[in-house]
Amino acid sequence: MKSFLVAILFIFNTYSLSAQVFDVEPIKISGADDKRINLVILSEGYQASELTDFITDATNFSNEMFKESPFKEYENYFNIYAVKVPSNESGADDPETNTFVDTYFNATHNAFGNPFLLYYEIDGNNANNTEAKILSVLADNFPNYDNTLILVNSSKYGGSGGKFPMAYNGYWASKIIMHELGHSLFDLKDEYYPGDLLAGEAINMTQETNSNLVKWKNWIDTNNVGVYQYTCDGCETNEYTNWYKPHENSIMEFIDKSFNSVCKEGMIEKIYDLVSPIDSYTPTDTTVNDPSLPLNFELNLVKPIPNTLNSTWTLNTVNFANDVDDVSISDTDLQTGENILSVSVIDNTAMLKIDNHETLNIHTISWTINYSTLGIDDIETEINTYNISMYPNPTENILNLEIESHSDTNIKVEIISIDGKLVKTETLSGDQNNQIDISPLSQGVYIANFYSKNMRIASKRLTKN
Repeated sequence: MKSFLVAILFIFNTYSLSAQVFDVEPIKISGADDKRINLVILSEGYQASELTDFITDATNFSNEMFKESPFKEYENYFNIYAVKVPSNESGADDPETNTFVDTYFNATHNAFGNPFLLYYEIDGNNANNTEAKILSVLADNFPNYDNTLILVNSSKYGGSGGKFPMAYNGYWASKIIMHELGHSLFDLKDEYYPGDLLAGEAINMTQETNSNLVKWKNWIDTNNVGVYQYTCDGCETNEYTNWYKPHENSIMEFIDKSFNSVCKEGMIEKIYDLVSPIDSYTPTDTTVNDPSLPLNFELNLVKPIPNTLNSTWTLNTVNFANDVDDVSISDTDLQTGENILSVSVIDNTAMLKIDNHETLNIHTISWTINYSTLGIDDIETEINTYNISMYPNPTENILNLEIESHSDTNIKVEIISIDGKLVKTETLSGDQNNQIDISPLSQGVYIANFYSKNMRIASKRLTKN
């Protein structure tokens, strides 16, 4: 989950920055750092005597962010830390008023000639040196970060995105930072035209115009989602006319709005790319010293608010329990030899269109229980995460299936008719595109069940045209 150490080492070797250790104050702790998304807020333009104000500002931002969907539903997935970096002088540079102050990261209003752009350095010429300084502070004080924000002690409106989002500490600060987090953490595009160089296929930007094929087709005509052409006053080219967005009233366009449904869905999926909803489980290989029956198996889940996680427990491919955090296995439940108890966890929030959604994110644990007449011989555990993509859906002839997982185990898919009959079985290879010819099947609705090592890990509805 943490991906910046190589860059940090490169910066160290290039610039040989000396270590700077500052006070780090937790703003919000939801769990262990290696099992949460860690947002780190750096102070800029706060003198040592003003760092108490910085903590207040950082706390206010955190509180405001977790009032906004989907952050408020998934706040248990985040930790927030504040690093108290003192500046020699307060505020930020403002060339427009001929104001220049001595701050740690050289925050500057009117960067690149834009009156609303607050950035580290006036332009790109010295930005790399400042980025080296930022990376050095992170390496020395909180290297286990996922995203970094810079909060500037300035009352003048301004902010910027990129690798290290920055915002002033005034009224709109929390909204600016959430917008910029949309870019830096969740890979969202601006929904005002971002310019030809920044335009590209993304969660909320596309050149596809067909509402039946567009990547957010599941949301069409729901919560004002559609296929809207970008507009751009003053653009030097007409390239913007080739690009489309899902909404016309979103925070990725207007700072006083909220995230639209397509953005929320993409953000939740990114959260699950970074953090597993399974915080811990028992037993593990190291916690079973002398297994005896009955034996309890338990999950500790990172639950959204309200909880929308569904868990499915199976024993030897047969459903054993649903939507519980623990089960108990007795000798009458087991067969002689190898038994596999498994649980799969999936989020069924209404903010994800699960039924027709192209990708499913499934988190699983399986316990292999070797049982004899003398009792349990041993237990082995395995934890995995699967990303299953199935497209197009609906389809007439060819169904594409892509599997990503932490193991190289093949996945079996069984296609079941609506009356419960098995009509097709295929074995899928991971990390490659698998194609299944379903042209012989009759038109209608089917269920595709996915299995790993005889454990059903997911079910998806399939429509054959």
